[in-house]
Amino acid sequence: MPHRLLPHNDQILTVAQMRAAEDALIAAGSSVSALMRIAGLGAAEWVWRVSAGRAVTVLCGPGNNGGDGYVIAEAIRERGGQVTVVAAGDPKTDAAREARALYHGAVVEPDTEIHGDVFVDCLFGSGLTRPLAAEHVALLTRLAQAHHHRLALDLPSGVQSDTGMILNPGLPHYDATIALGAWKFAHFLMPAAATMGTLRQVPIGVAAVEGAAVPVAKPRIGAPAVDAHKYRRGLLAVVGGAMPGAAVLASVAAQGAGAGYVKLFADSKRNVPADLVVDQGKLFDVLVDDRNTAVLVGPGLGRDSLARERLAIALADPVPAVIDADALVLLGPRLLTERKGATVATPHEGELVTLERTFGCDGGGSKADRALALAKSAGMIVVAKGPDTVIAAPDGRVACAPRASSWLSTAGTGDVLAGCVASRLAAGAEGFAAACEGVWLHGEAARRAGPAFTAGQLGQMVPAALAACL
Repeated sequence: MPHRLLPHNDQILTVAQMRAAEDALIAAGSSVSALMRIAGLGAAEWVWRVSAGRAVTVLCGPGNNGGDGYVIAEAIRERGGQVTVVAAGDPKTDAAREARALYHGAVVEPDTEIHGDVFVDCLFGSGLTRPLAAEHVALLTRLAQAHHHRLALDLPSGVQSDTGMILNPGLPHYDATIALGAWKFAHFLMPAAATMGTLRQVPIGVAAVEGAAVPVAKPRIGAPAVDAHKYRRGLLAVVGGAMPGAAVLASVAAQGAGAGYVKLFADSKRNVPADLVVDQGKLFDVLVDDRNTAVLVGPGLGRDSLARERLAIALADPVPAVIDADALVLLGPRLLTERKGATVATPHEGELVTLERTFGCDGGGSKADRALALAKSAGMIVVAKGPDTVIAAPDGRVACAPRASSWLSTAGTGDVLAGCVASRLAAGAEGFAAACEGVWLHGEAARRAGPAFTAGQLGQMVPAALAACL
């Protein structure tokens, strides 16, 4: 199931950024203990709601994440809840020791057999960089299996915060994860994101961090102006190719995502909806139309010499462009050297690797690192799509999409995404914003489509997704 996201704070911070933000709060007069209390009490609110009077077990590690756990446990105890702390070790920081001293409930050893309804993982937090010790894996797994509901504090133990890597195999999955202070990249990046369940966040007063990544959020899209007409709302030219069905899917999605006019350049009108305009003229004539406000090339394009020619002609149009599918494989730096309009690329993992080779990127780091490196090297906005989706711009902006429906893993849904992004570009959105809006519409259309949809059925849900933004 996809994440449900409740964004109190719209930043996604690295471990280094989060530490610097906490240091700034402390320099302004707070303290580690004070921040721990704010975080722990806020998290306790969520634990209390989930537990609803049922027994709670809190696993506390030796660091500040464990200290947060003691604060949670004491807050539950003070409310009259049933709570037991399992101490994985003695507290090793001053703040954690203080939190332990203020907890007046039961503390048991790691080898104690304990069962309950709600398990809270406060073993290790976002600073973890190496695998858990075998005894910690065994303890974590045993306690998770002995409880009906599982919550993780900030991040599940054994997850690397900045990359979303899972550092040990076989770690538990959680019903919910309570982020502290800000979102972390692991909340959005696979494989860790798939283990976290519903996401919640407890604010602790962190200020805005310059250059921080953000989550993709529901866009605010206005209705057309009262004097609008189809051209003023945006004309999108879609370049067809050897496999016309893909371009039709993209065009139908684009019709529902806000553009006033979608024109498909194709060799045939077969199997095309009656309300989709098809131009069978020369591609050059289509793309010199100065009413065009965006162009989409790639879905069903093919990879032969004719496809290369069509790609070159499409990118010669000065308007913003979306490059998808086959066009990403054919793309080279020379085709982008003269471009003036925004260029958005929408690669899946295999296409991302191809583009990295084409534009001289080493492919290292997290998915966010890779998308940003490619964006800067190629001068394109990159939508690195997949079970986790990251959007990066050459100027350093990065956004991560909440995990969408896994039913999107079917042929043709990427064409729908390309149509959504291209439509938002044609409607006048700035390139990075158009990419974020298109990704959100795509995910919302999937949510509304329910399970087991086809790409065509997904495209039919795009207008409803757009309506939700008005």
